[in-house]
Amino acid sequence: MTAPLSRAIRIDQHGGPEQLKLVTVAVGEPGPGEIRIRHQAVGLNFIDVYQRSGLYPMTLPQTLGMEAAGVVEAVGAGVTHLQVGDRAAYASQPPGSYCERRVMPAKCVCKLPDAISFETGAAMMLKGLTAQYLLKRCTPQGGLQAGDFVLFHAAAGGVGLIACQWARALGLRLIGTAGSDKKCALALANGAEFAINYASEDFLVKVKAITGGKGVKVVYDSVGKDTWDQSLDCLAPFGLMVSFGNASGPVAPFAPGMLGPKGSLYVTRQTLFTHIATRESTQAMADELFAVVTNGQVKILIDQHYKLEDVQQAHRDLEARQTTGCTVLTL
Repeated sequence: MTAPLSRAIRIDQHGGPEQLKLVTVAVGEPGPGEIRIRHQAVGLNFIDVYQRSGLYPMTLPQTLGMEAAGVVEAVGAGVTHLQVGDRAAYASQPPGSYCERRVMPAKCVCKLPDAISFETGAAMMLKGLTAQYLLKRCTPQGGLQAGDFVLFHAAAGGVGLIACQWARALGLRLIGTAGSDKKCALALANGAEFAINYASEDFLVKVKAITGGKGVKVVYDSVGKDTWDQSLDCLAPFGLMVSFGNASGPVAPFAPGMLGPKGSLYVTRQTLFTHIATRESTQAMADELFAVVTNGQVKILIDQHYKLEDVQQAHRDLEARQTTGCTVLTL
């Protein structure tokens, strides 16, 4: 039997968006614990930029992409939670979603509820599961309760807009930051109680004013270098600094001793893939995400669509901070 073909976006070396090349590849049969999926839509994420540029080095050549949604075409031995014909969505290692079809590990692939479209499924898995573990699993000493202040950087991005809505549903008082007044308005419209334009305002001063000088219990930061130092000063005593990205560049090394005088602070660097390392954990997190989306507490905003072959422009726009909400590649 002839192996099915697939268009795919591959890099042969690290570098700029021009390294993203459209190729045609043969796709084989799934082995034990694997499936073959035919994509209907593919999600775009900042981690794709890190991997393309070499900030997160990869074995090359490599097809990029961490999330997508589609239809299961074939199922390997030992896979029991999926069947041929199932609608499915995932955020998963290894990369490889920038394509029409692929063979991949089944453990992080979840059945997609009929009420959720393929485009929404593709847009929300990595970003929605990230928001889930941040708000539910990365909590400060004593946890988070309704009425607590939290600071969320890049609040108008894909993860941020989901987190704004989810935080509101949990009763949290989310202070969002973004790089323009337009993006701040978007964060406010999606559940942030306060929004700060950190391109024109000192977010530390604003956070202290909003919280009556007390600071926030937790800072969620995917920006990195540009926001790190002031974010630590936004924390209340025993507060938690959660780093989960480096959009402005990696955080410089720092001496742990500085955390004591700042209020005996906690610092953690998180990644989604530790949280979804098992089938059980992935499904439990996805079930919570599917629930808040289907009941309307969280709406997935897809503000940009690009064809697969236009992925270079998608990366340029993402790096230039020209995007809001979620972005999908269509096939």
